[in-house]
Formats: sequence, structure tokens, C-alpha cells
Amino acid sequence: MATRAKALRLVAVLITCVLTASCSLFGSSSNTSTADIERNTLRIGVLPVVDVAPLRIALTDKLFEKAGLQVNLVTQPSESEAIKQLDTTLDITWATHVSLFRSVAEGTELQLQGEAYQAGPNSMALVTGATSDYDDPGKKPAPTIAVNSETDIGGLTTRAVLDTAAVEKQKIKFQSMPYGDMEAALKAGKVDAAFMIEPFITKAQRNIGARILTDTARGPTLDFPLSGYASSKKFAEQNPKTLKVFRDVLRQAQQRAQANKLAVQDSLTSYADVDQPTAALVSVGTFPLSLNPIRLQRVADMMDTEDVLSGRLDVQQLLPPGTTS
Repeated sequence: MATRAKALRLVAVLITCVLTASCSLFGSSSNTSTADIERNTLRIGVLPVVDVAPLRIALTDKLFEKAGLQVNLVTQPSESEAIKQLDTTLDITWATHVSLFRSVAEGTELQLQGEAYQAGPNSMALVTGATSDYDDPGKKPAPTIAVNSETDIGGLTTRAVLDTAAVEKQKIKFQSMPYGDMEAALKAGKVDAAFMIEPFITKAQRNIGARILTDTARGPTLDFPLSGYASSKKFAEQNPKTLKVFRDVLRQAQQRAQANKLAVQDSLTSYADVDQPTAALVSVGTFPLSLNPIRLQRVADMMDTEDVLSGRLDVQQLLPPGTTS
């Protein structure tokens, strides 16, 4: 009996040692990814567009929290204003690639931290009013088009698509206005068409009976890379480990969004001023899982061709060190 008791005590000690070591091991591994990051809080600039739905999903699913990051999404009035706020009130911002590349060309030192969104069918389009006779892209030789900015994605893709319809680019008359004002401009007949993205397209269709004149993700802009996330180069150099964690979580969030478009549509009701019936009709594009320099170079080269940039921009130079795809 004594021998058996001793054996049982020995087994108990061994089990305790194994469990203690295991706990120590697992505890150590769970903290490894976040223990040495430079900071645990990130302020990210966003606009109320489909592109940022994965960030909302990541917050709902506590993906950032599990990775040791507290993320605050800060709604911005415009992309240009958000880019200006980097290193002051923002650490990272969402913006279209066109806005980001134009800022770099103007002297802003940025580093790309992730791709956000890629165009799909009717995720961006030229939209007309319900009673408009503008029913073919080539029908008007000098159309007046509402865009969020003549030098942003709206102006760039509108020129490309209307050019294929034999409309001379120099004859297009652009009127710059926020997406939220385009619906009223169409209804009042102040513009012939408006370049819109989701969820503004679906909202205009439901609110005023707007019609899609042409999908602008076609021909030269098929599957066009629309937007991404960037930090200042200074912030990136000071916080490489933190941004690596951000990119890892973003990839997880993008995967979830890509696999569950219904979750994307549902998330819109929480931040994009749309009700559930409208959200259910929103066209959803693609959420890329990585920074792809070849894909992004396509945007920069089109900007060069359309004279939005004064010369060719090498996108590879804007990627984090070691990032090749």
C-alpha cells in the first residue's frame, strides 16, 4: 500500500508539472504576438462605404481585441482630410488608391498597409435620374457628370468608360460634390449623371428611382482596385510590429467578409445610414487578402495615362519592407 501510495503521489506530481509547464507554454505563446508591439491603440479614419465593412466585422468579432489591439474607427468628412490627419488625430486611414497615390505624388510620404476593396459588378456606376433620357453612355457628347472629385476614382473611371463610348474626355463637364448630395442633384436635373459607389447607388435607386446608365467596372476598369489603408511612412517606421499585427487581423477580416457577403450587407446598417431592405440589395465587390503591387500598379499607370499624375509612380516603393504580394 505504501508503495502504491508513493506511486500515486509521484504520478500526481508529474501531472501537476506537465499541466504547469503547459499552462506556462500556452500563456507565453498567446502573449508573444502582442507583448512586444510598440503600441496597442490604433485610430483609423473611415468613410461610410462598403469598403470598410471588414473593419466593422473585425470589431464585432473582437478580432483586434484578441490580437491585443484597441482600434477606434473615426469617421472622416473626406479622404483628403483623412490623409491630412495622419500623425495628428489618425494613425491609419482608408482612402481610394487614387487619392493615396495622388497624395504621394504631391509629396506626402505614405506606406500602404492593406488593400480594402476591389470593384465588382455595379459596385461603382454612372447613375441617372428616373425620368432622364440619358439612356446610353454615348448619347450625350458633352455630359455633365457629378463626381466626388474630378481627380479621384470617379473622374478617372468615368473618363475611361465614356472614352470607350466615343465621348471625348475633354468635353465631359464634371461637378464635384459629396456622394450624399448626388441624389438631390439628379432629382433636380442639375447633372446628367452621377458617379456613385455603394451603398449610395442602391439608396438612390430606392429613394428616387435612379437608374444605372453604365457599370463603371467594365472594360479598362474591370475588377478595378478601388481602395486601401495607409499610414504615414514615419508612423510605419516607428511601429512596424504594431502594423504587422494590424495587417494580420485585416487579412482575417477580409477573409470573413469575402466568405460572407450577407455579413457585409448586415454591417452596413450600423454605419452607412441604410435600412435592412436597402442593405440587402447593395452590390458587393471583392475584398483582397494581400497587398499586390502588380494589381495596384494598374491604378497608378492609369492615373499616369489620364494625366492625374505627372509621371509614373512605382507602387512597390510604397509597400512595407518584405511585402511582395
